[in-house]
Amino acid sequence: MGILELTTILMSLAALFSLINLRLLKLPQTIGLMILALSLSIIITAVGAVYPQVFKTVTEITKEFDFSELLVNVMLPFLLFAGAISVNVHELLKDKLTILLLASFGVVFSTFAIGTGVYWLVQQSVFGLNTIGLTYIDCLLFGALIAPTDPIAVLAMIKKMNLSSITETRIAGESLFNDGIGVVVFLTLLGIKQDGVENITAAAVGGLFVTEVIGGIALGSLMGYLGLKLLKYIENEHTELEVLVTISLVLILPIISHYFHFSAVLGVVMMGLFLNQNLDIDQEKEGLQKAMGNYVYKFWHLLDETLNAVLFILIGIEIITIFESFRMAYISISLIVIVLVVVSRGIGVSLPIAFLSLFMKFEKKTALIITWGGLGGGLSVALALNLPDEIGKGKSLILFMTYVIVLFTILVQGLTLKKIVK
Repeated sequence: MGILELTTILMSLAALFSLINLRLLKLPQTIGLMILALSLSIIITAVGAVYPQVFKTVTEITKEFDFSELLVNVMLPFLLFAGAISVNVHELLKDKLTILLLASFGVVFSTFAIGTGVYWLVQQSVFGLNTIGLTYIDCLLFGALIAPTDPIAVLAMIKKMNLSSITETRIAGESLFNDGIGVVVFLTLLGIKQDGVENITAAAVGGLFVTEVIGGIALGSLMGYLGLKLLKYIENEHTELEVLVTISLVLILPIISHYFHFSAVLGVVMMGLFLNQNLDIDQEKEGLQKAMGNYVYKFWHLLDETLNAVLFILIGIEIITIFESFRMAYISISLIVIVLVVVSRGIGVSLPIAFLSLFMKFEKKTALIITWGGLGGGLSVALALNLPDEIGKGKSLILFMTYVIVLFTILVQGLTLKKIVK
């Protein structure tokens, strides 16, 4: 099946499921689409039990479709840019220390807490999984891919909450930056896995981490600054040209990042913040224009909603790929790991907030809201699919746990977040 046919199927499903959710389910878009896509996967699996050829055909199509390549190199830059240009950048700058500390400490702590916990669980004979050959580094890789929250899912949810401006910015900023840091930690651990622990030095790991983070931020800032100058030169009347320029910038940045081994995720976020639509009240009084015309922001909002719909349908449908190597023990260990992930995130968020509370003010229960608002998403699934095959049988366990946790965060945490906020 060609790319045109696959794109047609995905877009048609996105339109159909969005309509069903709007008229019948009436749930938040992210949650409604995920439920419908998951239901489709279950129906296909049930039909496949009676007619194996159906299941085989759908599985082949799913495997043929490179989900991780599509998400990481195409969808993610567009979605992150759309999210970054809608965040309140002035609140973000006022609270940059809080956001960076929450994002960095939270991800690193969760990576090691989850990885260590999963390694201990797998070694227990009660689950019968101590023969699948998962090493400690493999478990840390799982911790790194599941620790970051999905900014697309988080931003979609918090827009509908009546949160204060500062709390909303903290949640949005933390989710945008912990994504980039999570990818950097994952790639660092993957390098250790592939090169062998004995061949890796602390200096090499530190160098890789710094190159990814500092390089990504620097490149994003440079391209954002140049893009801002170019858009001001074009002026807001030429909407179609501004759209073309912003699309080009979002496509070019990941290519340059890949060449120099910078973090494209952090780069796109920084570029989006430079082209942000939010102006200070004082600046508005002085008659300063936004970087882009309103129609350009509307275009990116439309693209964001469309890609969001396709993304969560893809996540729901991709679950078909794990049914082939499923074991009953995966369910019990996944339920324990859900608790481990939530508790690890809670501690990783609460400790920085407790420390920062000595110097600045936080709204009551901010740590709880940020913890429960940490929804998983497509990035975790894409990173899990990108794991090397030398992990062996353990890869199917990691994939299953990743899907279960992403589904739990979106369906359970997403549906109850509004009540917890209230």
